[in-house]
Amino acid sequence: MEFKGLETKFILLIWTAVVIYLCTTVDAEASCKLKAKFNLNGYKSVEKKTVVVGGMFSVHKRLASADGNTTSEPVSSGCQGFNFRAFRWTQTMLFAINEINARTDLLPKTDLGYVIYDSCFTISKAVEGTLTYLTGQDEAVPNYRCGSGAPLAALVGAGGSDLSIATARILGLYYFPQVSYSSSCSVLESQFQFPTFLRTIPSDVHQSTAMAHLVLHFGWTWVGTIASDDDYGKYGIKEFKEQVEEAGVCISFSETLPKSGSPEAMQRIVQTVLESTAKIIMVFSSDVDLSPLLDELLRQNVTNRTWIASEAWVTSAAIARHPGVQQVLAGTLGFGLHRADIPGLQRHLLEIDPYEHPLAEEFWERAFNCTLDYGRALRNAKARVARAAQETGNATAGRALARAVPEGLCSGQESLQRLNNTYTDVSQLRLTYSVYKSVYSVAHALHNLEDCEPGQGPFENGSCADINNFEPWQLMYYLKNVRFVVPHTGEKFEFKDGGVDGLYEIINWQINAEGEFSYVQVGFYNSTAPAESKMTINNASIIWNNGILEVPRSVCSEICQPGTRKGIRQGEPVCCFDCIPCADGEISNTSDARACMQCSEDYWSNANRDACVPKTIEFLDFGEPLGITLIVISAFGALVTLVICGVFLVHLGTPMAQVNDPLLSFFLLFGLVVTFLCSIVFLGEPQHWSCMTSQVALALGFALCLSSIMGKSAVLMLRARAAKQARSAAKAAAKAAKAAAAAAATASEQSPDVVQTAPPPPAPKEYVDALLPAHQRAIAVVCTLIQAVACTVWLCLLPPHPSKNMASQNIKIILECDPGNVVFISCIFAYDILLALLAFAFAFTARKLEDHFSEAKSITFGMLVFFIVWISFVPAYLSTRGKFMVAVQIFAILASSFGLLACIFLPKCYVLLVKPERNTMEQMRPRAKGRDASNTGTSASLTTSTTASTDINATTMSTVCDD
Repeated sequence: MEFKGLETKFILLIWTAVVIYLCTTVDAEASCKLKAKFNLNGYKSVEKKTVVVGGMFSVHKRLASADGNTTSEPVSSGCQGFNFRAFRWTQTMLFAINEINARTDLLPKTDLGYVIYDSCFTISKAVEGTLTYLTGQDEAVPNYRCGSGAPLAALVGAGGSDLSIATARILGLYYFPQVSYSSSCSVLESQFQFPTFLRTIPSDVHQSTAMAHLVLHFGWTWVGTIASDDDYGKYGIKEFKEQVEEAGVCISFSETLPKSGSPEAMQRIVQTVLESTAKIIMVFSSDVDLSPLLDELLRQNVTNRTWIASEAWVTSAAIARHPGVQQVLAGTLGFGLHRADIPGLQRHLLEIDPYEHPLAEEFWERAFNCTLDYGRALRNAKARVARAAQETGNATAGRALARAVPEGLCSGQESLQRLNNTYTDVSQLRLTYSVYKSVYSVAHALHNLEDCEPGQGPFENGSCADINNFEPWQLMYYLKNVRFVVPHTGEKFEFKDGGVDGLYEIINWQINAEGEFSYVQVGFYNSTAPAESKMTINNASIIWNNGILEVPRSVCSEICQPGTRKGIRQGEPVCCFDCIPCADGEISNTSDARACMQCSEDYWSNANRDACVPKTIEFLDFGEPLGITLIVISAFGALVTLVICGVFLVHLGTPMAQVNDPLLSFFLLFGLVVTFLCSIVFLGEPQHWSCMTSQVALALGFALCLSSIMGKSAVLMLRARAAKQARSAAKAAAKAAKAAAAAAATASEQSPDVVQTAPPPPAPKEYVDALLPAHQRAIAVVCTLIQAVACTVWLCLLPPHPSKNMASQNIKIILECDPGNVVFISCIFAYDILLALLAFAFAFTARKLEDHFSEAKSITFGMLVFFIVWISFVPAYLSTRGKFMVAVQIFAILASSFGLLACIFLPKCYVLLVKPERNTMEQMRPRAKGRDASNTGTSASLTTSTTASTDINATTMSTVCDD
């Protein structure tokens, strides 16, 4: 009974559990529903595996076009555009996992499985694959891990940077490790946003810096940029632009490659490239995004450009083997990842079975342009036969052809060794090597986790993780600290802040003998090296576009040579400028100078404006031809003056020499000698003594000359006035005598017996000079002393001194005499002008004194010459510069001195030496006049006579013959 009761209770318990399970399931189905089913392609091997490693590769280039109709249930889109390069990466991961599983020193107790999905180079597919991978089953359930299979280790992927950013945000929520082989975007450096993201490829910060170094190395200042429309392109170009613009490089244009690859967008970009003068174009893009642009570049035959490639396409066979690409991309420079050889990989690639997986089947069909599906091949053949029969009208031949083996059918035995495409090319294993290192980094992290000894582990209380049941964050610890040596290459690998050092090979695309591109390494970039040696490049080994060896130039404006400066063009980048020559006195001794430098005071710019040279010291030197000429003329003038003085001394007792005070004549001659000789002092380098002597001697010499002339002309003026009065008195006497004679004649007619006698005219008064010779000499001495006092005051207070005139001529330093004070020198020479005006006025008044020798006229002409010379001197002096100003001044001194000497003394010397017969007292007396003419006064005598009768005795006074 007890046993029966227990059995009954057990049955009731089972039924209760079944009911509860059914109710729970019904309730769950009523509350939860699967929203979508993803359409994913890939490789999967998880059965009987210890740990599963995830992978994600862009085996296809894009999504298949989807119907936007919302009237039916949406279906996850398929993919199209097979990517041979990414399929090789997929096979590399499989090869690496198989190699690890075969090793006994790495994870010897663990068998790795894998789940690899195709991201189709789109974010949506990458997210789908991530969610499916985390769920652990084909139907993705967010935030759930369904099933009890092997634990998930890490995700290797997901390809492009924008794909990895999307997947990293999801994986970061669960602290699930992700190791990327090709996502180099700088955004992924943020450990805050992407705490579990690691990568075996350098960050684009290093690549952008390397590109900036390359541009600066070749001196390019005018470049264009093209970036793919994703995070990889945008952030890569952004970092590059920031660095080069800070260094003074300008961006000619900046275009974005759309993901759609629309022909209109490609045409617009190519048109921008053609219109720009930039010869260097940076392209930050994947080969997939670049392909549509390359087609348009070929169509429009865009040549004579140098392209700088990012690592994503610099070794892409899809680009390098594009038909006709040599004319466009020859000479391309780019930065590639470290290249490595992986033994056994090529054999693995060639041994692929086209029937083992749908992706392998698609690869085979795309590689050999055939199909493995007999039915599809037959349908294609029938379609071709139908078109041929319709075109030719021969139905019998069409049916016979249809019964034959259909064309385009793959046998599955085609040779991959003879297939020359990206998949089989293992000569440039760069990103492939990055995939290889990513898988091995996960494997070594798992190995370290497996080898952990309890009590010495990194977790709480020294615990270790279980290789069969560990949490993702536990593996993340080992991944961050993993260190290992990569097989076959010997590279020591470790993560540094989630990344690796920026090591790049600089690659040049050169055309080989077969007419194909070969990747020639011409340099190296190491981000860890010192700044001066980060980049090493062999310029001579580079072959540029069109096969030239000379580095192409890419500048908006040519370099401004020394002697010019940059002039910014309004509204244009700073690299577009005009080269403006430096102004006089300014230089620039470097290329592309932003401003010119002012030369110091004693220096001036040379003809090229690239160096300051000492200014030319200029003064009128004794030894130069002009100086010698002036010295000769001055000496000649002084000598002539001394000769005339000697002539006068020899003939001192003659009437001509005695005319109008001979001592004044000697004063005048001495003053002329001073003026002639002082002009020599103006020559030579100005000194303190020469500046004072020249100006003072000139002022005193002219003061003596002009005061002596004024004394002579004053006497002549007074004589002229006396002569005028005498003529008036003579005319009145003659008129009275005539009236008396008329009265006498009338009286005699009336009274013949009475004889009327006219009264005799009054006797004329004898004229005596108001200014005696002593007075004349006193005038000359006093006037000269006044000038001497003024000059003394000038020399004591503000004397003339040597100075450097740098304002008159920029390129010369003119050594001249500074007058010290303009007021003083103006007053002093104004005084000389006053004396000259007085002398001229006196002489001009006495010009009509008539005798055989008219001294008044000589003085008048001499003063006219003096004024003409100095009036002409003013504009001539103001219009000249430098030493010629001194020459003009000396010419004026000499000309005025010669004018006075010639006009005043030449007539006298002529009489003394050539016509001595005229040197008599009679010649100094008045000349006889015609009948009824009145005698006029002369410089020798003044006579009053009457013509009333011939017997009237004339009384003559002489004032000049006896002193």
